[in-house]
Amino acid sequence: MALQGNLRDFSATEILQLLGTQKKTGCLVLEWNTEHALVYVVDGRVVGTRRPGMLKDDPLLLFLLKIHRLSDEQYRGIQTIQQESNRDLEDLLVNGRYLEADELTRFVERQVQDDLTRVIRWENGTYRFDPDHRWPNEPLIQLSVEGVLIEAARRIDEQKRFVTIFKDPHQLLGVLDLPDPTEPLTEEERELFGIIDGHHTVAEVVEAAPLCEYEAYEALHRMLEAHWLEFVGRKNPGLPQIVPTAEDLRAQKPRSITRELVVASIVVAGFLLLRLTAHVLHPTSAIASGPDPFSASEVRDLRTALDLYRREHGSFPSHLEDLVDDRWLTEAQIHLSGYALDYRRERDGSDYHLEVRVDR
Repeated sequence: MALQGNLRDFSATEILQLLGTQKKTGCLVLEWNTEHALVYVVDGRVVGTRRPGMLKDDPLLLFLLKIHRLSDEQYRGIQTIQQESNRDLEDLLVNGRYLEADELTRFVERQVQDDLTRVIRWENGTYRFDPDHRWPNEPLIQLSVEGVLIEAARRIDEQKRFVTIFKDPHQLLGVLDLPDPTEPLTEEERELFGIIDGHHTVAEVVEAAPLCEYEAYEALHRMLEAHWLEFVGRKNPGLPQIVPTAEDLRAQKPRSITRELVVASIVVAGFLLLRLTAHVLHPTSAIASGPDPFSASEVRDLRTALDLYRREHGSFPSHLEDLVDDRWLTEAQIHLSGYALDYRRERDGSDYHLEVRVDR
């Protein structure tokens, strides 16, 4: 007989704990008004929160679109293949080379945690556990019920704090201070630094971030506490929102605040060098017939980009073209008119030699 009842009598947390301790296998169906959720368990461990196949409201599909890991074009391609083959979304993502298997596993874990955090907040609704309705595929994940519930409870407590801090979604976010160069930034923080510019509201940043809503607020809160960000004003909610699309974010590699400094340092260095005609050289460099003030400025720009590239990647680039590929400089900035650049990186990447020669 299927286990069923009302969430007013037994909460989703209590039902999941029961399934975990008794090592049940099957599918828990939860419904509240127009919302519904599925939780597949195998031997008391959570293996998924989505139906096999690929429906339009597939939680994993929506999650990947939200965090900008799939483009609209990729979604349409996957949808076409699925309609023709009726294969499961996880299978399509891996075998279609949209995601690596280990990468998909991490995304499924995040999506499941996000779903369960939402569900355990339901104070009403119905539940039904069907032991005959089982996950048909080899599960990518097997999460401890106790572990996901503890994390969900932690997130709910944190969300209460976020509501007080980000109570006005129309506040504008700007950069207050730069992280120390030795400060280890998470990938999420790097992504957010590329969006926050003093012109986007909290709501716009959260929408554009390649994160689910909770993850975005968690990262913003951490950055505020580190005094890297500040509220710089408020946008009239009547004005149209300017939210970067997923395609915008992929087309333009997110620019960290460090890269913004490159632009500023280039302008300042160029002005000073043109005024003072100072030749600023790296200790390991050799120059035959020093460059003119403009070219000296270009050399300074190049060295600045090299040093900042090392800060971000941990070593100097193998080739100057890497600075162009990584969008630190343009192609023209690594080719000085009238001069030849001889760049060599030390084998361990800890230093480099740059020779600037007159191109006769």
